[in-house]
Amino acid sequence: MKGFIAFCLCTVSFLSFGIEQAEQIFKQLAPSLYQIKIIDKASGEKSSIGSGFQITADGLIATNYHVISSYARHPQKYQIEFLDHQGKKGELSLQSVDVINDLALVKRSTEMPMQFFPIAEQAPEKGEELYSLGNPHDLGMIVVPGTYNGLKKESFNDRIHFTGSVNPGMSGGPVVNQKSQVVGINVATSGNQIGFLVPHDKLQALFDGYKVAPPASIEQQMAVQLAQNQEKLFSTILASDWTIKNLAEGNIPIIDVPFLRCWGESNADKTDALVLVAVANCALDEDTYLSSHFFTGAMDMEFRYMQAKELSDLKFYHLYKNRIRQAGSGNRAGKDDVSEYQCHHDIVSPTDSNNINKAVFCTRAYKDFPKLYDVLFLSASLDKNNKALISHFTVAGISQDNAMAFTKRFMESVSWN
Repeated sequence: MKGFIAFCLCTVSFLSFGIEQAEQIFKQLAPSLYQIKIIDKASGEKSSIGSGFQITADGLIATNYHVISSYARHPQKYQIEFLDHQGKKGELSLQSVDVINDLALVKRSTEMPMQFFPIAEQAPEKGEELYSLGNPHDLGMIVVPGTYNGLKKESFNDRIHFTGSVNPGMSGGPVVNQKSQVVGINVATSGNQIGFLVPHDKLQALFDGYKVAPPASIEQQMAVQLAQNQEKLFSTILASDWTIKNLAEGNIPIIDVPFLRCWGESNADKTDALVLVAVANCALDEDTYLSSHFFTGAMDMEFRYMQAKELSDLKFYHLYKNRIRQAGSGNRAGKDDVSEYQCHHDIVSPTDSNNINKAVFCTRAYKDFPKLYDVLFLSASLDKNNKALISHFTVAGISQDNAMAFTKRFMESVSWN
């Protein structure tokens, strides 16, 4: 009993220390924290809200790209404003962005040197106590303690797994260690005390690049970043092992990379089902936010085996055709962002394959980012009367060369046993 009481007292003491530490950090750093608003010029009202923090004495402020994305895409329609800890307001100018890591640098005008957050030189230790600062639900700036749990294992682009309450409105706020150094930037939450942060080294890289040469055009800067990231992604995918595995009577590829997550299902337990169906899916568990209606960087693959039990060939064909019609784009984009899909249909039999397929290859071009495309590919077997093997993938924001190389590899990896 005495041991239990001692444990409770130690726990209370530890929590009290954590709260006291958080309060001290907030009091110290509050002058360098900002609420960031995107204001619609025509209505004069805010259209989005987030957080930011100063990283230089002359007024350079870091935040998330998605906080200021409306302005980045439509600067003639919006303006960026800040609200500081004393309630003072002012306008901000956009200086630089990193759309892949969801970061942006904005600047306020100042006549005197101001307090700012130092960026850490090293990553935290696993289990280290951290403090997230931000503006949740437009309620004012707060500080939330949490724990560093290392990098998210299944991300292509690094994200920190943070155990703490990162809530809407805290996007773009800093996460600091006990020395008040920035070790991450709030970016997303999965709820249940699971948050994700952009590592501090991504911010340092953006800042270093800005000091050397500020971008001449934000749109051109975004285009270069998108092109470089898809090249990095598909170079990795095409150089990785493609393992062939069975899907019922078909062969399908599994790409040996940690950032493609796969799962499967079937109705094999349904004895009354008219059609046996087995499905395997693999997808990239992240994408790149360009605006509220335009996402890119997504990739997914689906493989579907179908076998009729007691249906006629004609009825099976109609079910099969309806399934093919359901294929669609894997990302969100509007008519102002992309062209209409252009599709090419053909009957193909890949080299060294024993199957004959109807293939559909569709592309749509990005209007503001030249040489990038969304691609939709669908292949359906034609050589079995009561069996079908359907393979499908979508990729968002890929170059023509990478699209053709990936499609060729994909087609050659799907066949009958």
